[in-house]
Amino acid sequence: PMRKPEARTVITFHTTAEAMAAERLFRALELPGKLITVPRKLSSDCGLAWSAPAETGPQAEEALRQRSLGFDGVYAMEL
Repeated sequence: PMRKPEARTVITFHTTAEAMAAERLFRALELPGKLITVPRKLSSDCGLAWSAPAETGPQAEEALRQRSLGFDGVYAMEL
């Protein structure tokens, strides 16, 4: 059976290095989520994106901004 799509926050990055730095940060902060390939609906210079539960999106974005870690965009999606 196919699983039901769920609301997710997807954060895209300009570079693989940014994606990896974000993953390290989110793991250190114990934020749920994982690196995924960028969904077809989005475009990104780097092929990686962070997918997190929708409710943790604002916290993840704020953590990136506070540490001046680069990212491309933040999207609310059903995945």
